[in-house]
Amino acid sequence: MGNVLTIILQRLALGLLTLLVVSVLIFVAVNLLPGDFAQSILGQGATPESVAAIRRDLGLDQPMVTRYFSWLGGALQGDFGSSFAQASFANFTGSDSGAGSVAQQIGPRFANTMFLAAVSAAIAVPFAIVLGVLAALYRNSVFDRATNIFTLSSISSPEFFLAYVLILFLAVLNPILPAVSNIFADMSFSERLEKTLLPALTLTLVVTAHMMRMTRAAIINLLSSPYIEMARLKGLSPLRVIVRHALPNALAPIINVVAINLAYLITGVVVVEVVFVYPGIGQLFVDSVKFRDIPVVQACCLIFAAAYILLNLTADIMSILSNPRLRHPK
Repeated sequence: MGNVLTIILQRLALGLLTLLVVSVLIFVAVNLLPGDFAQSILGQGATPESVAAIRRDLGLDQPMVTRYFSWLGGALQGDFGSSFAQASFANFTGSDSGAGSVAQQIGPRFANTMFLAAVSAAIAVPFAIVLGVLAALYRNSVFDRATNIFTLSSISSPEFFLAYVLILFLAVLNPILPAVSNIFADMSFSERLEKTLLPALTLTLVVTAHMMRMTRAAIINLLSSPYIEMARLKGLSPLRVIVRHALPNALAPIINVVAINLAYLITGVVVVEVVFVYPGIGQLFVDSVKFRDIPVVQACCLIFAAAYILLNLTADIMSILSNPRLRHPK
């Protein structure tokens, strides 16, 4: 058990180091983007003095290293700073309601994205595992080939294409689901779920293929094992052999691919949220890039990176815990 704990602590330390390096890359890349927020908000006719005043008020006149450590220190405490756009609007209107806080903007948007990811995962993970088990059970059959063609076609298509196809068939030709996912905080769970189903189905089509094919390949690799042959000689049905004996021993690669696809459901929703006008963190990210709102862009990128690293660490740890040779070393 001590060996497992050491490996887990090493993975966690590596994850924190990776996140630190990614934070540096995010900060440098965002600050090297072309354009200037102060110039864009004041217009081309702004005087150099007014541009310099805006930059001074927003702290953009400080050295990049100083701004990075100030941003990192605040981020470690959950404070991502103030939105440039909201702060400028507050200055123009004379209001001071605290609406410029990046954390306040991201909080409800991130909750919406997590809800979308949870609905997509609840559909995609069981669907992909069942398809993978059936494809392994009936391998090289018509069902296996049809499943592979369907999943490969869905994963080879861009997200926006799948989204528009689903909108066409499920919202326009057959008005079953709403085409625009305009959800609000005071919505009931059923209304929120109804408006989230179409983007969730789009994400399901995107991530199902990876999980299904990994499940199928992992199970087929185990079917030639001696203990599987022994189970067959005992007269067990093929489905029982796969579900009871092969699937539990194929969990490590399946957990890895499931975790990676769960990370995609959080970090790769930008296109889907834009198509369906879903008020998630991906939509906020696109709007912030358009308005050069640097603090919001940095916070969104850091949250995406943290979610991806965390889920990959979870996959590594679950794979370690599912490995008997690590859990019970000789």
